[in-house]
Amino acid sequence: MNIFKAMKPEKVYESLVLIPWDELAGDGIKTALLDFDNTLGPDHATEPEEYSYKCVRLIEEKGIRCCLVSNAKSGRSAKIAEMLNIPVVTYANKPGTSGIIKAMALMESSPEQCVMVGDQVFTDVIAGNRSGVRTFMVEKLHKPEIWYVMLKRPFEKLVRIIGKF
Repeated sequence: MNIFKAMKPEKVYESLVLIPWDELAGDGIKTALLDFDNTLGPDHATEPEEYSYKCVRLIEEKGIRCCLVSNAKSGRSAKIAEMLNIPVVTYANKPGTSGIIKAMALMESSPEQCVMVGDQVFTDVIAGNRSGVRTFMVEKLHKPEIWYVMLKRPFEKLVRIIGKF
C-alpha cells in the first residue's frame, strides 16, 4: 500500500458523537474499533469519563459493537474496557496490523464490517488502512498529551495539509 494512501482516513470528524453511526450500520458496519487516548477518553486516563460511556452507548444503540484497540499497557486499557463493558485488544502495536487483526477475530468481524476510529494518523489511521478496514479520524479530545505524541503532531499536521484532510 502506498504510504500516502495509508495515512489518509476516509473522513475526519470533530468527535465520535458526530460520526453518522446509523449510516455506518446501514452500510454493514458491525464493529467499531476504537482507540482510547484522546479519542474515547483523556490521554493516559486510568478510567473512562462520562463522554466515554456516552459514545459507547450511542454506537451500540445503532447495533454496532465496540472494541477498544489500544497501544496502552494491558492493565490500564483492560481496566478501562472492563468499566465500559467492551472487549479490548491491548498492546495493539499500531501502526502494525496485529492488533486490528486480533480485534477482528475477537469480534468475529471481517474488514468490510469494521471501522477503526482514532485521533492519530501515524498509529490509528495507518493501522486501520493497512488492515483493510474503513478509517475515520477524530480531532484530539483534550489538549494535554504525553510528550512523545506531542512530538508527532507537527508532522501529522504537515501530512494533513498535504493530504487535505
